[in-house]
Amino acid sequence: MNITDRFLKYVGFTTTSDENTNMTPSTPGQMIFAKHLVEELTSIGLKDVDLDKNGYVTATLPANTDKDIPTIGFIAHMDTSPDMSGRHVKARVVRNYDGSDIVLNQEKNIVFETEKYPEILQYKGQDIVVTDGTTLLGADDKAGLAEIVTAMEYLIAHPEIKHGKIRVGFTPDEEIGQGADHFDVAKFNADWAYTMDGGEIGELEFENFNAAGAKVYFTGTNVHPGYAYHKMINSMRIAQQFIGMIPRHETPEHTQGYEGFYHLTNIEGTVEKTTLSYIIRDHDRDRFERRKKEIQHLVNKINAEFGEGTATIEIKDQYFNMREKIEPVMHVVDLAFEAMEAVGVKPNVKPIRGGTDGSRLSYMGLPCPNIFAGGHNFHGRFEYVPVQSMEKAMQVVVKIVEILANK
Repeated sequence: MNITDRFLKYVGFTTTSDENTNMTPSTPGQMIFAKHLVEELTSIGLKDVDLDKNGYVTATLPANTDKDIPTIGFIAHMDTSPDMSGRHVKARVVRNYDGSDIVLNQEKNIVFETEKYPEILQYKGQDIVVTDGTTLLGADDKAGLAEIVTAMEYLIAHPEIKHGKIRVGFTPDEEIGQGADHFDVAKFNADWAYTMDGGEIGELEFENFNAAGAKVYFTGTNVHPGYAYHKMINSMRIAQQFIGMIPRHETPEHTQGYEGFYHLTNIEGTVEKTTLSYIIRDHDRDRFERRKKEIQHLVNKINAEFGEGTATIEIKDQYFNMREKIEPVMHVVDLAFEAMEAVGVKPNVKPIRGGTDGSRLSYMGLPCPNIFAGGHNFHGRFEYVPVQSMEKAMQVVVKIVEILANK
């Protein structure tokens, strides 16, 4: 199966994750997709194909040479972001893209405008997979899945390419920060691995945000509005005041590169109870710790004004910058860099303004830098991926194992 058809098949599975179910995987669609992947990996000839009770898929491509070669892994995640619906994805391929705006949905007047997303112009003449504008696409990270499976199929079909033992791992719930929760690093038994979970072609990443999630709870008092004078305490208004206390320019829409941020992701409120959900991000560990202290300080200021207990906060660390764990083994990054150049891709080494399973896996003992999967505008209706970028990512996987076997 070619990589385009495989990717289009994968995005047809509904695998949106959900942080509120307290299950692993967090949604049943991920397990359905995992079972499909098990059947596919078995059918193309991989060995030791396994699906555990938590929805983690692993498999092995045995070595085809007697040389002593390190075992490496390739990892991608099966879930899609809960930021937008991933149900009934209607993807199509715009062949030989001509550089004009793309009408995604005539009926609903949803248009992909190149003025807003000019990055697409670099792919003029290529084949672009888009949505119909009513869902996300799911290239994050079903493009990565398709690239890994297609690479394994290619290596099986070309035994003249010598390689060591290769491990494959597909995880659930990466988008809600739980993708490595039940990953058995010892059982995976690789010397290092790569996540195929980056963005545009050429991305190669070994440093990422330090990340935490915060929930801020506000308590109010409800009284009939006709008799509320000096009695009602509206928790939503207090929450609104708190939102205004967060530095306006320390938000995702005002930051780039190594700059961190506070990001308000959800609001649920009534007069008596309001909850704000934030994510806190920074590449620098000291600044990251200061950010957590600052948001706690703002909660204290609210309580000083409105009374103790008006606001409470829960902060939970999610993952840390993998750079600390990758720098001692930089040869794993150098290998990916060399493979990209060998297949005609210009490496673009940059920090991840986010995280991957590799972030936590690196701290669990499995060094795991991140390689491009090829997509753009993840988590939204204007997400797209060039077919040629997926093909190049697949070639990078093949070239990594080939170069390693020849060293």
